[in-house]
Amino acid sequence: MQFKRVVVTGIGALTPIGNSKEEYWNNLAAGVSGADFITRFDPDKFKTRFACEVKDFKVEDFLDRREARRMDPYTHYAMVVAQEAMEDAKLTGEGAVDPDRAGVIWGSGIGGLHTLLTETRTFIEGDGTPRISPFFIPMMISDIASGYISMKYNFRGPNFTTVSACASSNNAIMDAFTYLRMGKADVMITGGSEACVNELAMGGFNSMKALSGRNDDPKTASRPFDNDRDGFVLGEGAAGLVLETLEHAQARGAHIYCEVGGGGLSADAHHITAPHPDGLGASNAMRYALADAEMDISDIDYVNVHGTSTPLGDIAETKAIQSVFGDHAYNLNISSTKSMTGHLLGAAGAVEAVACIMAITKGIVPPTINHFTDDEQLDPKLNFTFNKAEKREVNAALSNTFGFGGHNVSLIMKKFQA
Repeated sequence: MQFKRVVVTGIGALTPIGNSKEEYWNNLAAGVSGADFITRFDPDKFKTRFACEVKDFKVEDFLDRREARRMDPYTHYAMVVAQEAMEDAKLTGEGAVDPDRAGVIWGSGIGGLHTLLTETRTFIEGDGTPRISPFFIPMMISDIASGYISMKYNFRGPNFTTVSACASSNNAIMDAFTYLRMGKADVMITGGSEACVNELAMGGFNSMKALSGRNDDPKTASRPFDNDRDGFVLGEGAAGLVLETLEHAQARGAHIYCEVGGGGLSADAHHITAPHPDGLGASNAMRYALADAEMDISDIDYVNVHGTSTPLGDIAETKAIQSVFGDHAYNLNISSTKSMTGHLLGAAGAVEAVACIMAITKGIVPPTINHFTDDEQLDPKLNFTFNKAEKREVNAALSNTFGFGGHNVSLIMKKFQA
């Protein structure tokens, strides 16, 4: 079977450091931290009192107020970035797309947790009468964002949501890429969204001892690869991509950001939350991605790592990179943009895919900020792009996302060549 080439023609982003793709990228390249004390609820009784929240966002600026009330915030975020991506791709006009050849594949690790919390609280604080909103279930379920996006744009092709914890949106992008290159669609909206800065998520991750407790200095709390890292910082937001077959994009004269090279999937088969100590699953995913893209290790210039700022995870991923890339690892730029955005859970892959695409188009590698003390367990010859962005030509970038349950996805984006 002759696979079709797949390209990126539209981008949307809503993140803790920017409410559009351009604002997100500019702050990413500048090394801006999105962490601060929580405003969504009173966090005084929580071990961790800070997060990376989306800021200055009013859903009424994008959606009808009545319609918005029937959506969970994670769906709000999805709708906004899908709109930005579609407008960026110039696909919003009448007849721009054959609706039967266009689809939506979205990712979310948790879905409508805000709705679940709100409705449960209302029930418990009442008299026991089940006064439950008729929109409770459709607001909560993780697949509803892809449904809403398809209804807005009348896309009648493949439509579903991937759920693989923090690998969810990379899984979604990989699935969208696969449907396109197999000729089952011409256009796909893909990406992921998460809105979990609430009491349940903060309390749950705190109980697992997964979050940083650096309440004295929230902005530097996310410290990937730093000796004093103590857990991740919870983030929220979304990113969306418009993917098209090359022939469809060229036929309509679309602007092409880059080409999707390929992807790899694997499982750790090790532990429900801890990574394989030698990064076995992570290294397999990267190897599979390189093979799928028919690329050599020397073709990769930049690795956007999962890099959550956890003691075990950062070490395991570094071992995996060195296992896969060998001596070429020393030629790579490596960075964790979670040092700025925090960890967006199921939306992380899509947000970081945008970082890779912009690194390719701008020739700049965003930094890993908040590095203060070297970790003696890490090879000092590796370039983690600490604290300051670096200019370099990026012909191909690899993005890693790993999820609880041992799910691993690696994606490769590369410069488009006609």
